[in-house]
Amino acid sequence: MRFVGEVSHDPAFNLALEEHLFRSPPDGGVFMLWRNDPSVVVGRFQNTAGEVNRPFVRERGIRVVRRMTGGGAVYHDLGNVNYSFILPCEGDAFDFARFARPVVEAIARLGVRAEISGRNDLCAGGRKVSGSAQHSDGRHLLHHGAILFDANLSALEGALRVDEGKFASKGFASVRSRVANLLPLMPSPVTVEEFVEALRGCAPEASPMEIEPWRVTEVERLRDEKYDRWEWNWGESPRFTERKERRFSWGRVEALLEVSSGVIVSARFFGDYFGPDNRDLFERALEGLTYREDSLREALAAFPPGRHFNGADAEEFLDFLLS
Repeated sequence: MRFVGEVSHDPAFNLALEEHLFRSPPDGGVFMLWRNDPSVVVGRFQNTAGEVNRPFVRERGIRVVRRMTGGGAVYHDLGNVNYSFILPCEGDAFDFARFARPVVEAIARLGVRAEISGRNDLCAGGRKVSGSAQHSDGRHLLHHGAILFDANLSALEGALRVDEGKFASKGFASVRSRVANLLPLMPSPVTVEEFVEALRGCAPEASPMEIEPWRVTEVERLRDEKYDRWEWNWGESPRFTERKERRFSWGRVEALLEVSSGVIVSARFFGDYFGPDNRDLFERALEGLTYREDSLREALAAFPPGRHFNGADAEEFLDFLLS
């Protein structure tokens, strides 16, 4: 395994670097530690306009960038430390605990007891201090997470448009009451640089990797063509005549359907769920169907939603579409 430390604080560059290493990893994989300038990083399947407080981020120059993994939107700044594991696929593609354990152990060495919570969170002192996400192409697996060390929680709260139902269901009145920075929980304060060094212990066997000039050129091209472009980060809102939203145990889904004369003309799905990057296959499978239970049931049998939305059940998804 190779180790990549901080190369840039540009969120578009860092996400392009991460994707480049995922597509062309060195032998044995990569462990990467990185930080971003103030930014909101939205999940691959999210509707950006529904997740970001646009006036707030515009006034404060906070970047908005989409990542290649599913899950929810997160706020980054230099008080937030991100880590990435890129490894050959083996076992369960969505085994979050496998990668969370070394992070929990690193935090414990600094005197804070953290624990795995829910599908992809780490909590300490009863509040969330980290979230993580994954993506697999069948050959390689990317697992990355964001850790709140000493982030600006006021900016975090202002930049994100919160799913109130998500927090209310867990007994929290606001995002600020649900999340916490690690630094105030530590018995002895450390700098962010010392915290980064402690996280280096998550993969002590990884040897330092220099980002060669040819890789930098490829990363800059990917940044310019993808992660710095409005089309990727915001995209165009689709037309719809029906909007449905539901929170399942495996994530929140928003369905935008354009229905004309009882026929589904187009279907788009957004949310903080996880799954392979092939939702367009599922969306196209619904197009042209009559908007009736028998037609939808037949389509879901041919295209099981669990293949596209990790953890989804066909019956509950059918009920959602017909609600």
